[in-house]
Amino acid sequence: MEGVFFNGNNGYIEGIVRGYRSALLTSAIYSNLTQCDTLEDLKLQLSATDYGNFLANVPGSLSTSIIAEKATQKLIDEFRYIRAQAVQPLSKFMDFITYAYMIDNVALLITGTLHERDTHELLERCHPLGWFESLPALCVATNVEELYNTVLIDTPLAPYFKDCLSAADLDDLNIEIIRNTLYRAYLEDFYAFCKNLSTPSNEVMASLLEFEADRRVINISLNSFGTEITRDERLQLSPKFGKLYSSGTEALASADDIEQVRITVESVGAYKGFFDTSNNKSLEDHFYLREMELCRNAFTQQFTYSAIWAWVKAKEQEIRNITWIAECIAQNQKERIQNYISVF
Repeated sequence: MEGVFFNGNNGYIEGIVRGYRSALLTSAIYSNLTQCDTLEDLKLQLSATDYGNFLANVPGSLSTSIIAEKATQKLIDEFRYIRAQAVQPLSKFMDFITYAYMIDNVALLITGTLHERDTHELLERCHPLGWFESLPALCVATNVEELYNTVLIDTPLAPYFKDCLSAADLDDLNIEIIRNTLYRAYLEDFYAFCKNLSTPSNEVMASLLEFEADRRVINISLNSFGTEITRDERLQLSPKFGKLYSSGTEALASADDIEQVRITVESVGAYKGFFDTSNNKSLEDHFYLREMELCRNAFTQQFTYSAIWAWVKAKEQEIRNITWIAECIAQNQKERIQNYISVF
């Protein structure tokens, strides 16, 4: 019966998203891409997939950045299409997905302005899904209070900013602290929202967001080595949920070296092997592998919003894969071309 009500408002969108999922590149297609000798060959191979003629109107010679930009634009167009069809609570769920990009855009603009980068160039690098009307005004903010009162107070990020107002002047360290504080508040809010969704959306999204929280906690611990960030500040930046919470989070906040981090992380069964570098995979690679495993599992469920999250993450990984392969071809580094993370 739950499925009947779900399909009334969301069945069309779920069908579209599962169609998008079916169009993701397969292992056989990746194998063909890795055999390409030039970017024109890559373009030809991609034209036989769902990407079609997405590079048809590119003037001049192809570059890796153009391929990545056009592939990302395809994701954005598809996301905006299904967002336009959504009603509550799915529309709010999709808005939550965009908040992460908003946080990244805010951090990018403040950092770039601090280092006197060209404003136009910074705005071009902002992710379109995280765009909001007052974003360009971030370039004139000189302190945290001004940043909030003149720019962010009318954006969806405003509720997450209350814990940042105590931060000192804008510098590299404080900007990173602001970014992680915003992410923590955002993930906790998104997690609480998903808990109130119907089954199985609440269960699947809980596992996806718990991994996202754990990944941030691990990175916060590793990136804090050699900085002035204290144990209490690490805890303050860490989301208060996840498989590592709370004993693991506290242990990571107190960790002084990578070995302590490894022991704590690998105490969770799903995270064993994250620090294994024998197969030439970095910690970041292991994160992506685990994320894709969770996304594949999310697609096995029906009547769930989690398919949209899983599709966005899988599509982003696919774009990273295409960009990596294109870069290896352009740089003539064919011996490293197989180092991508397979999606399906």
